[in-house]
Amino acid sequence: MLRSFNDTHPRSSRLRRRLFAAAGLTLGISGAIGAASGSFGSVDEPKNMASGPLAAALPTVDALPVDVNERVQFWIERFSTDERGTFETFMSREGVYGDLIRGKLLERGMPEELLFLAMIESGFSPSATSHVSAVGLWQFMGPTARQYGLRVDEWVDERRDPVRATDAALEYLQWLHDRYDSWYLAAAAYNAGPARVDRALRRRAADTESDADLYWAIIEHLPRETRQHVPRMLAFTFLARNADRYGFEITQAGPYAFDRVWVPGGTPLRVVARALDVPTRELRDLNPHLVRGVTPPGGSFGLRVPPGGTATVVASIGGGPWGSVGDDD
Repeated sequence: MLRSFNDTHPRSSRLRRRLFAAAGLTLGISGAIGAASGSFGSVDEPKNMASGPLAAALPTVDALPVDVNERVQFWIERFSTDERGTFETFMSREGVYGDLIRGKLLERGMPEELLFLAMIESGFSPSATSHVSAVGLWQFMGPTARQYGLRVDEWVDERRDPVRATDAALEYLQWLHDRYDSWYLAAAAYNAGPARVDRALRRRAADTESDADLYWAIIEHLPRETRQHVPRMLAFTFLARNADRYGFEITQAGPYAFDRVWVPGGTPLRVVARALDVPTRELRDLNPHLVRGVTPPGGSFGLRVPPGGTATVVASIGGGPWGSVGDDD
């Protein structure tokens, strides 16, 4: 059974495209992210990760092997029958965040199939919150989030930020891989914690040759949820690669695209939305990390706005005050 999450579906446009196209990967995302100071109304130019020298310099990455054994087959059958709707919903959201995550995986030389770890963790929902208070696309607990540089306070919760949380999650996964030399074990430790994987490794009965063999050798010594974690990730990977074969018709939501503009602290999203003539919900979806629907007080803040909206925001900033801090509509 999948975890239960408090979940908000992202605002979407209808977009059809094949999954894992044989011709290659779509890596683009509009929007420049970074921690930098800026004057009010200054604009960061969007970046396209699929163009220019960066695309040519991306490392060659070995695919994650998908062992279709009895445990994986169980989940393949389940997500192609009883929970077919769940898989289709999750894959619709993959259209929003898939290119972002996949591009960052390739930049780091990590297997793109790790994309589906986010699918298992949150169903590709930045607003997901688990029963143990893990939050966001990658289900960070507060202490781990702060350890990996994410801001978590009353104004900003970067566990909900698809960009910042993905960077932190991949850094953590790379650390786990360096520790175990196995993506299977890294994924298991991401869910259960390295201490539990270490205990399971100490209890394994026999030597094994490959990372996949080692994971399957210790699986019975892992917590129940973790025993299902990697098989589900592999099942999702298999079904995404074979969507046509299983008759899935996926209507994917539009990609997570934005420009960024610096605005004063204490700027309510509803005020910016009014200036742009867009629903406040659209800005919330672009800035899910803003806990109160207001930019944090004290200094400027890089706000994500729909592509092409920066000129309107800059003009509005120059035109007068932005209003006081308050609850959003």
